[in-house]
Amino acid sequence: MRLNRALALGASLLVLLSACSAEKNSKPTVRIGSVGFYESEVMAQIYGQALQANGYTVDFSALGIGTRKVAQPALESGQFDLEPEYIGSGLAYYEPGKQSGDPKANQTELQNVLNGKGGGITVLDYTPAVDTNAFVVRKDTATQFNLSKMSDLTAVQGQLKFGVATDCATNPVCGQALKDAYGLDLSKATLLSACDTPMAQALLGKTIDVAELCSTQPDIAVNGWVVLTDDKATQPADNIAPLVRNDLLAKVDKTSFEKILNDVSAKMDTATLTQLNKSIAIDKQDVAAVAKGWLQANGFVK
Repeated sequence: MRLNRALALGASLLVLLSACSAEKNSKPTVRIGSVGFYESEVMAQIYGQALQANGYTVDFSALGIGTRKVAQPALESGQFDLEPEYIGSGLAYYEPGKQSGDPKANQTELQNVLNGKGGGITVLDYTPAVDTNAFVVRKDTATQFNLSKMSDLTAVQGQLKFGVATDCATNPVCGQALKDAYGLDLSKATLLSACDTPMAQALLGKTIDVAELCSTQPDIAVNGWVVLTDDKATQPADNIAPLVRNDLLAKVDKTSFEKILNDVSAKMDTATLTQLNKSIAIDKQDVAAVAKGWLQANGFVK
């Protein structure tokens, strides 16, 4: 009788352990979100499709959900599980003034902030690729005024027309930062969306001579424009890293899950990201197809 009871107890224990193991080893659906910007969406597709290739079901319904003011609370509250983030700007969103040109420092500070958000969020490895605020001129302007870096603008600013982001006056990395570092007076600059077509069209049409764009904006490569070096490091390092909710990581094999995403991030450099943006914004290719093509070219999917 005791033997039978022992066998029954052992069998029950085995079933329980097996069930727990199966639950831990099962792959939950991963809900991915992004801000409403094609570059963020293609990075989200890249991360998501890499996970799909490794047996995860991925829900992409939160792609392009809105601005950071919409996306971050959604991630914190668990509306989705994972998003690509620009770590310098992400840090500035939470702790203005702490962002810097050091991506590792930005990652560390952002992780510190996120530890207390929505049960905890982990910042994974960041990409070598950087997309940051860039101040751009046409080649003819660069040649005429001998411009290669931001400090070259100081002496000739009165002869140039500037186009800057609509929030430049209140943005801590725009108006005041550029005045303090370079002595630039942007109070009369044309205000336009920094990473959008109207800014690029204004520069192309010579309505402005210096434009604030995103550094990976495809218009720069297409038109052969010159990105001025931010030689006094006023702009934060905006490398891209996946943010993942800890409650998702608790449901997966954390080591292998993170490796999938970190391996992808390690392969994405700035030149490649710029080319992907061109494929989407200029060549009008489908975002998901562009993501798949890159993953296939780099051996992440078949």
